[in-house]
Parts: sequence; C-alpha cells; structure tokens
Amino acid sequence: MNIQLQFLGAAQNVTGSSYLLEVDNSKILIDCGLYQEREFRSRNWRPFPVDPKGIDAVLLTHAHLDHCGLLPKLAREGFTGKIICTRPTEEIVKIVLSDSARIQEEDARFKKKRHKRERRKGRYPEQALYGRRDAEKVFSLFQSVGYKEPVTINNTISVTFHDAGHILGSSMVKVKVVSNKKQRTILFSGDVGRWNKPIIRDPSLIEEADYILGESTYGDRLHEGSSDIKGKLCEIINCTVEKGGNVIIPSFAIERTQELMYYLSELLHEDCIPHLLTFVDSPMAINVTEVFKHHREYFDQDMLKLIDNNESPLHFPSLVPTRRVSESKAINRIKGSCIIVAGSGMCTGGRIKYHLVNNISRPESTILFIGYQARGTLGREIVEGAEEVRILGRMRSVKASIRRIDGFSAHADQSELLRWLSGFRVQPKQLFVVHGEQKATELFAGVVQKNHHWNVSIPQYLDKVTLN
Repeated sequence: MNIQLQFLGAAQNVTGSSYLLEVDNSKILIDCGLYQEREFRSRNWRPFPVDPKGIDAVLLTHAHLDHCGLLPKLAREGFTGKIICTRPTEEIVKIVLSDSARIQEEDARFKKKRHKRERRKGRYPEQALYGRRDAEKVFSLFQSVGYKEPVTINNTISVTFHDAGHILGSSMVKVKVVSNKKQRTILFSGDVGRWNKPIIRDPSLIEEADYILGESTYGDRLHEGSSDIKGKLCEIINCTVEKGGNVIIPSFAIERTQELMYYLSELLHEDCIPHLLTFVDSPMAINVTEVFKHHREYFDQDMLKLIDNNESPLHFPSLVPTRRVSESKAINRIKGSCIIVAGSGMCTGGRIKYHLVNNISRPESTILFIGYQARGTLGREIVEGAEEVRILGRMRSVKASIRRIDGFSAHADQSELLRWLSGFRVQPKQLFVVHGEQKATELFAGVVQKNHHWNVSIPQYLDKVTLN
C-alpha cells in the first residue's frame, strides 16, 4: 500500500484549501479552493501542481470559495471525474461559482478599462481567471451524498462525510484505504464549526483516524460568547442611528448572513433596536437563503421550533433583499439610517466595495466586521487601523467607526478545536495542522502536543509526505 499526501493549499495560510491524496495509481483531491490573500493570489493563475486529467475525484468539504473556488479552472484544464459532497453543498457551490465567475469577468473588464485609462499594467492578466461557461461545465460533475453514507471510489478507497457544524451541509471527510488486508484512515477536518450556534447542528465527534488534517484558523484565540453578540450588535446599531449614519456589514453570503438575520430578528422582536430598513444587498446571499429554507433536515432543534411556530428568522418585515444593480445603487439615495449587508465578507470584491466608497469616509457611519479577515485583504487593512485604503482604484480616508464582533465566527476557536480533538479515543499516528496563519498553526500545534502528547507537524505549501 503506497499512500502519499501533498499539501496544495491552506498550508500556513487560510485560503486555497486543497490536498492531494495518492493511493497507488489513484489520485483524489480534497477541496479545490481559491486563494484570497493578496500575497498568494498569483497561485490562482499558476498551472495545477498535478495534471487535472489524472485526478479521479474531488471530495468537497463545503461551499466556501476558499474550498471550491478553483473548480472551474480544474475542469477547464481537463478534470472530468466526480465532485462528491452533500446535497446543500452542491446547491450552494453552484450559486457560489456562478457568482465568482461573474465577478471575475466584471473585475477583468473594469481592470482592463482602468489600466488603459492609466496607461499601466497590473500584476495579474487583464482577463478573467474563469468565466460563467467554465463554471457551468462543473455542474454536471456533482454527486451528492448524505452524512455517514459510505461512498465507494474504487476497490481500494471509500469515503464518508460527517457533519462539521460550520455552514449548511459542511463536512469532515473520512477516507478509508484498504489494500492487502491493511487499512488506513485519513480524516480531513474541513472547517470545524462551533457548539450551540444558531440554525445548524453541532460538529460531529470522530472517534478514530490514523491521520488527521485539522484546521487551525482560530487556534491561537478564544471567541466571545453568543450573549456578547446580541449586546454588541444592539449597542453598535443604536449608537450609529444616534449619529445619523449607516451600519455597513461586509458579510459572507453563506451562514454568516443567515446567522446575522437570526440575531437581528431577535433584537427586533424584543424591540431592542429601531425597525430600520435592512438591505441584504447580495444576490448570492439571497439565493443561499432560499437553499436554507428547503433543507430544514440540517437544522438544529431550536431553529426547527421557530419554523414550526411560523417565526423563521430568515425573514422579517424590514428586511429588503436587493438583487438588481439598480436596486443596489438606489440604497445610497436613502435619507436616514439603514443597515446594509453585502458581500464579500473580506471586502475583496462584490457590492460591499461600493457601499464602502459611500460610507467609509463618513464619521457618522459604522463599518462592522463579523467574520475572519485574511492577511492581505482589504478587510484586514481596515480592521488593523489603516487611515487610508485603496478601493476601486482610489485612496479613501477611513473616518467611519470601525467595529468588530468575533463571536459570529463559524470556525471553532482554540478551546472548541481541543474539544473536537478530545473526541478521538485512539491517538492518531499524526496530526497535520493546516488552514491557519503561521502564528495560529504554531501556537495550536504546541498546545496539542502539550495537552495530548500527539505527533504534530505543520506542513508547508507543496510539501509531500508518505503515510506508512
């Protein structure tokens, strides 16, 4: 039995998740994510380290862009195998890739026009990384499965998906390899979720695996409690309304926007905040919310009770979904305060940039971050206190109030990651700490070694190891 594992992404960084598992002559790719940090974006344009034509299958942990965003490029360059994931992941990935392709095409057109006007060339080609036709080629390759439902890849490899509790349909992927009466199991954590969060169920505890690839996004810190979320959200909204400004919330379309709606609905129901117009200015978030509505079998008990009592937090009277560009532009003509939720969550593209242009230099407005901001993103620059930032080709003064609520995170923090690892009843042969910035991975690896006395390593980009 010859098993090799190569780290094609999310190795000492938090985007571009992708791992290649080679078993004898079979090649399985686990995730195929887009790089979003500025310093790593050039990797999106490079040829894949392995020939896409030789990959037998892709196993997707979930639908975030940093885990699925390079699938159209993979298919365009020759991949024709199956993409295996849960049903909600399949539905959401199709929305995400369509939106990503549209943004890639729009950004390429805008960049070409700007560079022509400024008579210069940018760092990346003036063309889309992939387009809508490339995204659509991926759609016929999906095969959806349920949690804990065994899937046979070939005579040697089988796979099961387990609820990761991160976003709707998210999974931990357990790969079992059996050859010559020997067996090895490799567990890919994907993004581990949190306990007692709204809407979806808690992460699964896995009892045994020979090798674990465990994420460490927040391996160096602890989150705020959920009670702090409501209190902070209430205070920020009321303070901004008193000043006469808008609350601008860059938000990920999947899970984060829906969880935000959950808390806003509660605050409105309790009359803790004014009944402001609340715009979800993201066609993708609107479409994803529709997926949520017809997959109640993935919800936790509290969410099911609300739905059964006709109190679904995914809709409230002052909520205004805006699909069209004209509707999005009209928001900026509204007098008085409002709440604007728009993507992308790290401010790397999408409609949020236009709302930042209109609000980031207004002292009365608030820019509220409720998600992780990767190094090298516009969102990271803003939360780290930049006095000026470049948005849509021009420098803008940052005069708005910049606030952050970390408790929204869908990623487990250090204590929750340790709780998840404590579920293993048998010590693994090795834990590979991935999907975290260098500081987080190093600190978390040290904590695991101290607490569990496991064999822990931190792989680097393109490292290749043999799993004996």
